[in-house]
Amino acid sequence: MQIVLISGLAGAGKSTALKILEDNGYYCVDNLPPSMITSLIETHPSIEKIAIVVDTRSHKTLQQLPLAIKNINALGADVKIIYLEASSEILIKRFSETRRKHPLSHHTKTIIDCIYEEQEILSTVKQIAHRIDTSNLSANELRRIIKQFVNVENGDFTIVIQSFGFKYGLPIDSDFVFDVRCLPNPHYAESIRDFNGTEAPIIEFLQKEPKVTQMTNDIFEYLHRWVAEINQDNRNYLTISIGCTGGKHRSVYITDQLFKLFHQIKYKVLIRHRQI
Repeated sequence: MQIVLISGLAGAGKSTALKILEDNGYYCVDNLPPSMITSLIETHPSIEKIAIVVDTRSHKTLQQLPLAIKNINALGADVKIIYLEASSEILIKRFSETRRKHPLSHHTKTIIDCIYEEQEILSTVKQIAHRIDTSNLSANELRRIIKQFVNVENGDFTIVIQSFGFKYGLPIDSDFVFDVRCLPNPHYAESIRDFNGTEAPIIEFLQKEPKVTQMTNDIFEYLHRWVAEINQDNRNYLTISIGCTGGKHRSVYITDQLFKLFHQIKYKVLIRHRQI
């Protein structure tokens, strides 16, 4: 049995994520208190895939979630946890556009007060989950990321390496961020600027630059040294973000190279390119 627990901030896309999993054959339950998760699984042993949203609507029982995860692991289930988040500015905009009420709102609280309180309540869940920043994601891109994540073979440790453009904002789901804007920029080569870092003209351009190779090797050596230590600290997921100006050329190329290097040493690695 595969269990996907979805949590995160109100307005970050939990309902969309649940719908994506429902469309992919999951039995879905929204707003289930952690104390009831084990009972749900025990009473439906024939269901192969279940997706459950657990969030601050049940915040008084959220402290029971670690025990619930331990119990369903003991039942032999494959458990994955997704935490959806977005920048405060984006969340405020979404609530303004939809005119929805925040689940923690009271007459004395603003939306930003509710967001900060929710972040604090969910901090423990966030630490054990695979984080996805939905600030600049389309529904199709979120669908691709979730499907990629739930289909990866279950294990103790998964690395996500993602490229991004600084001009679109820093991904808030990052554990490590590396800035590669100091490297030669293919954007200024007019004949190839319309290609991206996965395509031959950009790859050939960057492969000829010794600084690009040196930067890639330095980042890999640093991460290889410390990822092993992080893996010993009971972490399940690690997100590494590589950024250039537009997120199209240098960061994409280096992200691809790092993916290959980590894949060679048998880590479970997922790759994302946020701007292409």
